[in-house]
Amino acid sequence: MKYAFPARRGEVTRGVATSYAALPLARQIAPGTDLPPVWPYAEGKQRGIGLEPLYRTVPAAALRDPVLYELLALIDALRDGRARERHLAGQELTARLHQHLHG
Repeated sequence: MKYAFPARRGEVTRGVATSYAALPLARQIAPGTDLPPVWPYAEGKQRGIGLEPLYRTVPAAALRDPVLYELLALIDALRDGRARERHLAGQELTARLHQHLHG
């Protein structure tokens, strides 16, 4: 993900929290002093550093579907996160895939 869909950061903006700032990683990673990554979105409620989503409609779709939101946020942690964030996101995605396949 990191190389196939590289993360592009932008300016400080209003949007929807993603990567480590969104669930499920937000439960495991304490917020630091830096502004969190957000998908730029006019109707978003979080202020942070813009992170270009995989597709322009991602923020709206994620807000309509909590499961999709978590999956896309985990993918962003793989795309843009530090080593610990990428590791935790990989573990979480693997567990969800395993659960989905083995029910």
